[in-house]
Amino acid sequence: MKAVIGKGCAGGAVAAPPSKSYTIRALFAAALAEGRSVIRNPLAADDSEAAADVLTRLGAGIERGANTWTVAGGNLEPPHQKLDCRQSAATLRFLAPVCAALEGVSRITFAPGLARRPMAPLFEAFSQLGVASELAGNYFTVHGTGGRFKSNAVSLPGNVSSQFVSGLLLAAPLAEAGLEIRLTSPAESKDYLCMTLDCLRCFGIEVTPGAELTGFRVSRQQYRPAEYTVEGDWSSASYFLGLGALAGRVNVSGLSEASLQADRFILRCLRRMGAAISTDCETITVSRARLKAIDVDLNEAIDLLPTVACLAAAAEGTSVITGLGRARLKESDRISAVTENLKRTGIAVVEGTDCMTITGGLPHGAVVDSCDDHRVAMAFAMLGAACGDMVILGAECVNKTYPGFWEDFRKAGGKVDLQIK
Repeated sequence: MKAVIGKGCAGGAVAAPPSKSYTIRALFAAALAEGRSVIRNPLAADDSEAAADVLTRLGAGIERGANTWTVAGGNLEPPHQKLDCRQSAATLRFLAPVCAALEGVSRITFAPGLARRPMAPLFEAFSQLGVASELAGNYFTVHGTGGRFKSNAVSLPGNVSSQFVSGLLLAAPLAEAGLEIRLTSPAESKDYLCMTLDCLRCFGIEVTPGAELTGFRVSRQQYRPAEYTVEGDWSSASYFLGLGALAGRVNVSGLSEASLQADRFILRCLRRMGAAISTDCETITVSRARLKAIDVDLNEAIDLLPTVACLAAAAEGTSVITGLGRARLKESDRISAVTENLKRTGIAVVEGTDCMTITGGLPHGAVVDSCDDHRVAMAFAMLGAACGDMVILGAECVNKTYPGFWEDFRKAGGKVDLQIK
């Protein structure tokens, strides 16, 4: 499917979709808690459905309502069927450690595209814990120990992906002797680790973190069922906040400025670029303004790269965006994908190993390749509203995290014609 974006003056209101990161964390915690948990305002998208499906195969009972999912958890065990994580890296990286703490052999599959993303830290952690595992292509076998690890301490790098650490934190309460997790390099994406700790706390799990999140101590504990409300997603909201700054006036509700989510950083970026912003309770309004260039390090909010880069393309001056190394290991190589697509719109971009230099100006419409990356597609839709005549190929990829994106894009005043190729 392709999306043809027309130029127009945006003006409308949207509600931020539920947080993908919190939905998946809450699903795992609820599945591990014996009893009935209620998850309110969950995200229904490909990634969260993948998490729900694998947990159902492990034995959790999940009833999906319109705005509430009820989870009957506890007593999970590996099934005879394969556990398909689809394209969800978070599901894969959370599931594998949990399976390592269960009794029996788990057979995990995932979309071939995930095979290019790092897994080595998890294998090394399993080796330290005495957990046998094998990876062949997109097929992963984990020989669970029932929590009887050969060591009650494990070390892994903190600068590859916080999801490895979060997965071990989810599994740690199941370890017979508890677990100490030590980071051999400074933690990156610390906010995502704080989100995991926050979610665990809601389900009765206490974790003792080290200074600067250099390590964590978790005793053997039992998850407790809970009623949990998922907050709005700052990552997905960033495209509409940016849309207001580029093309009109947009109200986005359901966002908390006190959120632990890393991508709340988009507000700081927009303010520094000169966007007109007003806040009222949990509603944020952004209006079109003459944007100026920005020098910014996105290491702790790496998913904002496509949004900030597209904003920089329409700003006056030269922007320098750094801290992007891990962006090459996402659904696409986002540095290259964004660079190539911005060049197609007539914008000068210099691509570095872990940085981008963007000289803003007057981008024009172009045919953009989403590279099957939801964040690339949504960011260029935002830019397309400002310059018009933007054609986004592979527009259906937004279903990964935001299946209602195109509908909400119209609600916000965006002009889009969806066409089946």
